[in-house]
Amino acid sequence: MRTQQQKAAAFRALHERPGAFIIPNPWDAGSARILAGLGFEALATTSLGVANMLGRPVTREDVIDNCRVICAATDLPVNADLENCFADQPRAAAQVIGQAAEAGVVGASIEDYTNDRAKPLYDFSLAVERVQAAAEVAHAQPAPVMLTARAEGGIRGRPDIDGILRRLQAFERAGADVLYAPGSWDLATIRLMTSAVTKPVNVVTGFLDPGITVAQLAEAGVKRISVGGALSRLALAAFLRGARELRNGGIGWQREMLTGAELKSLFGGA
Repeated sequence: MRTQQQKAAAFRALHERPGAFIIPNPWDAGSARILAGLGFEALATTSLGVANMLGRPVTREDVIDNCRVICAATDLPVNADLENCFADQPRAAAQVIGQAAEAGVVGASIEDYTNDRAKPLYDFSLAVERVQAAAEVAHAQPAPVMLTARAEGGIRGRPDIDGILRRLQAFERAGADVLYAPGSWDLATIRLMTSAVTKPVNVVTGFLDPGITVAQLAEAGVKRISVGGALSRLALAAFLRGARELRNGGIGWQREMLTGAELKSLFGGA
């Protein structure tokens, strides 16, 4: 197994090489090992996937525990989806970055979403202070953590692109290593984002037109492509189709199952 320092170096190298790379989001050890066996070079946790697995909203403890499970499952670098770091004040939020690093991650994110639908985004100055505090903790770890700063307006009812770009630029100045603004963007808007900052940009596929390709995203300047909770939702969709057929007395869904040998091969490749 690689050391955490080696994983951190490998993760940073993925962001520095030419082109884009895909970072899929497993939700448990099994899905992490399957993705590693398929040849992906890094993994990212998904708080939505964990919530789907648990059947309830996640807590900070749930997310940190899941980070530990995913990091232990494979030899790959792991980026943590920490939502808003489960705290409003900068120092309290930054502490969660340290907890995730202790769990083994070499990348972590912080959002400007408040979890309050009436006021979904932190005020600009507070959002920047939170990123700055998180970056200080991330970069002080024995294996420095790459910090991703997320501007959530595009999926939280505040899709003003000028405001989002202003936040991304401020987050970069505050020390973020990767910038991320999820939303239903077209390629022209994505190009606008990548040209507005100098640090790598992450794009999540779940809100994009499925017809957009990885090659097009790379051409638009995207460095990292994640899928969020999409693979978890896909797995649950297949589960639900089978369960409904079973409830109606059918077992035809069994034709689509992986065999035991296929699963053994996938797990063994991790």
